[in-house]
Amino acid sequence: MTNTALLRKKIDESGYKLRFIAKQIGITYQGFLKKINNETEFKAKEIMILCDLLKIDIQEKELIFFYR
Repeated sequence: MTNTALLRKKIDESGYKLRFIAKQIGITYQGFLKKINNETEFKAKEIMILCDLLKIDIQEKELIFFYR
């Protein structure tokens, strides 16, 4: 389960638009929204690209993408 609040915070801090981020990770805007809202899961490659794009470190990665 994704920590939506923390991911949204990182997106807001980046200044990138959701559509731009979706394009960078190779999915549609609607698909990205579903992943952010925990309707579907992020794939490992998508997480890797997001971490690079949004400057998410290893500790934040654990908190965002492996949230329980």
